[in-house]
Amino acid sequence: MSEVTTELSGGVLTITISRPEKKNALTNTMYGALADALERVEAEADIRVAVIQADGEIFSAGNDLGEFTQQSTGNGPAVRHVERFLRNIVIASKPVIAAVQGKTVGVGTTMLLHCDMVLLADDAQLIAPFINLALVPEASSSLLMPLRIGHVRAFEMFALGEPIDAADALAWGLANRVVSRDQLRAETQRMATLVASKPAGALALAKGLMRNTEQVLEHMERESRIFSSQLRSAEAKEAFLAFAEKRKPDFSRVGKN
Repeated sequence: MSEVTTELSGGVLTITISRPEKKNALTNTMYGALADALERVEAEADIRVAVIQADGEIFSAGNDLGEFTQQSTGNGPAVRHVERFLRNIVIASKPVIAAVQGKTVGVGTTMLLHCDMVLLADDAQLIAPFINLALVPEASSSLLMPLRIGHVRAFEMFALGEPIDAADALAWGLANRVVSRDQLRAETQRMATLVASKPAGALALAKGLMRNTEQVLEHMERESRIFSSQLRSAEAKEAFLAFAEKRKPDFSRVGKN
């Protein structure tokens, strides 16, 4: 079974991440499928709204750390589809809605900043553990998160990497609503169908006016350069080694690079 599937109904393309046995950790191949799905949304006139959801107990554990470890040693893929996916979600002209249950980690959290509507199950937890992994925020989140929730909250979220529960995420403006776990998909589809019934041209124009896409892309490229460099740093190697050895990292043992 594919780890990313799509289903079109009533103008809504539902994109489902389905690797529950690995906590929906995202691989390069999965990023490619997500990027392809978003390109399909843009290309097909009968698709008016995209929904991103996930199977299993959690929305996503973020990037597959096995692939991260390979990249930190210079053995990553020739084409990093995560960059295609993030660019496509930034430039999407049609509404993108996310349905999130359980934990969502790293890019699973930062991608939500590019969604036009976010629905959380009452058990959702948003986690941004970049600095704990000796990395930096990505997906332009170092720009967008402080704008959304304020600098001090964003700094704490990034610096400590502690979970933000659904109630706080809603209060901080990271989500539209919180619903029970068993109602998440039904309510998301209801909202997507409602949005799909609106005039598509006006929606696209309004969405375009609401964000400086060029600024977001420029900032994301800057983040990506720093992220890639930090991924090869001694700090990151210690973080990933500690993860593999199931111990707490000791960053006092390494220099800044």
